[in-house]
Amino acid sequence: MDQEIIINELTFKTARSSGPGGQNVNKVSSKVILYFSLQESQGLTESEKTTILTKLSSKLTSEGTLIISCEETRSQLKNKELVIKRLITILSNSLIIAKKRIPTKPTIASKKRNLNAKKQRSTIKNLRKKPGFE
Repeated sequence: MDQEIIINELTFKTARSSGPGGQNVNKVSSKVILYFSLQESQGLTESEKTTILTKLSSKLTSEGTLIISCEETRSQLKNKELVIKRLITILSNSLIIAKKRIPTKPTIASKKRNLNAKKQRSTIKNLRKKPGFE
């Protein structure tokens, strides 16, 4: 994943933010919307594209575009920086391959502990019962 190439491929749109700012909100477009076309990206290899497609399939549009928006601050520049950071973290997190879990068997000692705990629990419950007429 080449971050510089990816950053150059991004397209941005600005909109009026609903965040803090009072009357300034109505005048200034501080919300930044980032568009990243996954299929047309030159900064990702084909294998990286396929893994990102599978992991981020719910966040992508039907054309394969990832849309992220930010309206946290009053500054358009800071929102743009935040959106770029979010994109990089999303892409890098989706490229991490989880280790395959190797199933293990319980040890003999743990089996004995479980059996002893079950026996103790059953005796406690049997002692709670009313005495029978035997």
